[in-house]
Amino acid sequence: MQIRVYLKNAAILTVSGLVLRVLGMAFRVFVASSIGSEGMGLYQLILSVYMVFVSLASSGMNVASTRLAAQSLARGRSMARTVSGLVVTAGALGFAAMGAQLILAEPLARYVLHDVRGALSLKILAPSLPVMAVAGALRGCFLARRRVEPNAVAQLIEQLVRMGVVWLALRRTAVWGAEYACAAVLVGNTVSEAVSCAVMAGFAGKDPAFRSDAGDGQRPYTRRELAGILLPVEGSRILASVLQAAESSLIPLCLTLYLGDRTQAVSQYGAIKGMAIPLLFFPFSILSALSSLLMPEIARANARRDTAATARLIDGTMRMAGLFSALAGCCFVLFGKEAAVLLYGDVQVGEYIRVLGLVAPFMYLESMVDGILKGLGEQLATFRYSLLDSALRILGIVVLLPRYGIWAFLGIMAASNLLTFALNTRRMLRRARMRPGWWSWFVRPALFGLLCTGLGLGALCLLPGSELLKLAGAAGVVCGGYLALSFCWGGLDALLPARMRRTRI
Repeated sequence: MQIRVYLKNAAILTVSGLVLRVLGMAFRVFVASSIGSEGMGLYQLILSVYMVFVSLASSGMNVASTRLAAQSLARGRSMARTVSGLVVTAGALGFAAMGAQLILAEPLARYVLHDVRGALSLKILAPSLPVMAVAGALRGCFLARRRVEPNAVAQLIEQLVRMGVVWLALRRTAVWGAEYACAAVLVGNTVSEAVSCAVMAGFAGKDPAFRSDAGDGQRPYTRRELAGILLPVEGSRILASVLQAAESSLIPLCLTLYLGDRTQAVSQYGAIKGMAIPLLFFPFSILSALSSLLMPEIARANARRDTAATARLIDGTMRMAGLFSALAGCCFVLFGKEAAVLLYGDVQVGEYIRVLGLVAPFMYLESMVDGILKGLGEQLATFRYSLLDSALRILGIVVLLPRYGIWAFLGIMAASNLLTFALNTRRMLRRARMRPGWWSWFVRPALFGLLCTGLGLGALCLLPGSELLKLAGAAGVVCGGYLALSFCWGGLDALLPARMRRTRI
């Protein structure tokens, strides 16, 4: 029964995750085309500050609700008193964060964002914090119940509501300038968060585990238990969010010193952060969905202290990640410019994507290694590496961007991902007590990618027809050639059970 529930939940998460990524990408393309690169830059700046208050409102409650609700169920009780206590705490944190954001909106816009146009949007976002916190608490309780469909349904409805509200709002405000265009987009965020919370509450009202019974007499958890979970998570997330907000604030400021034009600086920032990077990480949703079946198994093998099984699972995950990420990087280098022009109508974004495509495999692999470390219980190590990375990025931004501009930022991004990949991978290997499989994880996929890049360039030169047909044909040649090479030389073994794998070359 547990295996059946696990497979059902994995299937729901995989399908819903892919659908949400597609909708999210379509939404971002629409927003970018409506408000332009400057508007996207202001939008990203506002979100960076907003995430500090999101961390205060909900980051700790998401973890605490899952653990404490699971604890109540393990003791044979309903979750009614646990849920009510968690919802009250979440609401209190959410209203505190809302009040702080409303009070600080104008000073933050002036002195942190260095753009007073952000104040209106921060005020509009503030009411979303209490409902987000309450929804997070309910979501954690459902996870403790091993029910993922309420969260999947709520997120899908939330995204559809956001898209509808933003479409209606931008029809009137897009021509009023970046300030009101961003405000219109973020109205959709606040409305959709309220709808999502209502959907989660509706599911909770129909679940028997959320109703009181005779066994609810004892207190479900102590304040010390709640604080022991809440405070460390809240503290670490808030600190990380503050550093990320500081970094986001410094990028346009330092670019302005280089360019001498604030509008152009914000536009370049929006082109990279709001347009290029989301497109780069869009294919990662497929890899993330495939790996969602392996991550819980790594955590279980680690809990059983089965080092051999842990090493096998990590090896399979890394080989699958290497196989996919090298193909994605190859496609971004070859077709990134054309994809950006097709989606955003912006050639410069395409140039950024081509450059970042060279390090996209490391971005993907670093994200996978980060997830593996969390499955191994190494959250503290990943947090330390994240803080070091943020500090070095901020230093690089302050020193290099005023001298060399946006290309220095691209170099900083590349160096940052290489550093975190190296640190996280080293920690993963030591924690799992395994040797690295560099050949199958990275070298062989990279060689396949280089060969297929050559095939793609040849196809672009030789194939007849329109530009779109050439691109489609070249993409087919690249993907088909990559899969053929992987099949012939063992790269696809990562997708097979261990007993079916051939001897690796």
